[in-house]
Amino acid sequence: GAEQYVQSLLGRLRYLPDINSPNFNVRCGAERMAIIMPIQGTAADIMKLAMSRVQKRLDEEGMKTKMLLQVHDELVVETPKEEMDALKDLVFDEMPAAMELDVTLNVDAKWGPTWGDME
Repeated sequence: GAEQYVQSLLGRLRYLPDINSPNFNVRCGAERMAIIMPIQGTAADIMKLAMSRVQKRLDEEGMKTKMLLQVHDELVVETPKEEMDALKDLVFDEMPAAMELDVTLNVDAKWGPTWGDME
């Protein structure tokens, strides 16, 4: 039989062998995955490209800012106060340019002394 899979915009594959399962619950789980994976997979592709672009610019500009953590569509960084304006410009330039789409990728920035104290 033909391979049964879905894929992200950049070709990340997720095989769904249970899509034709006679078990209703198993089949429904595979159907839900078939719907959500192309969206979530593409979001993950975009985030990986965006992080790569941001790191490349941080390196090129010799900045002290460090990427600490990625949580879904958020990127947590640690930056000296004197780099905050340059970092914001860099992120607003690089992240939306990660993938050319028919829709605009919006970026928002928050800052605070700790992750829990974001403005």
